[in-house]
Amino acid sequence: MSETPASQVRSFHLVAPVARVFPLFTALGEKAWAEGWAPELLSGQEERGSVFRTVHDGRETTWIVVDYRPAEGRVSYARLAHDSNMGLVDVHCSPAGGGGTEVTVRYTLTGVNPQGEAFVAEFLDAGHYSRMIEGWHAAIAKMLSR
Repeated sequence: MSETPASQVRSFHLVAPVARVFPLFTALGEKAWAEGWAPELLSGQEERGSVFRTVHDGRETTWIVVDYRPAEGRVSYARLAHDSNMGLVDVHCSPAGGGGTEVTVRYTLTGVNPQGEAFVAEFLDAGHYSRMIEGWHAAIAKMLSR
C-alpha cells in the first residue's frame, strides 16, 4: 500500500487587495517577483489546461493549470519535476482586514525515485518550507511596495 502524499501549507499577509495579488501566482505573473523564474508557455496562459515548463536549479519541471478561479482567488497546478517528483501546488488568495490579502500556499509532492523522495523530504521539511514561503512573502511585499 502506498503512503499518503507529503504536504506542507503556510500562509502570509500582503498589504494589497486580492485583485492585485492573485495575478502574481500565474506563470507570467510570478516573473514580477521570483528571481530566475522564466516559464516557457507551451499552451494557453492562465486558464485551466494551460501548460508551461521551467528550469530551476538544473531541474526541468512541466506544469499544468488544473484549476483557475480568479473570482475566488484560487489557482492550482499539477507539476512534474522530471526524474524527481510530481504533485500539486495550490494557492488561495482571500480578502483580509484593511484591504489586504491572506495568501495560502500548499505543496503536495511524491518522489518518483529514491532521489526524488529525498528531494521531497528536504523540500517539505517544516523549516525549509517555512523559509521558502517567507522568502516569497518578502519578495512579493518588496515588489508591491515599488
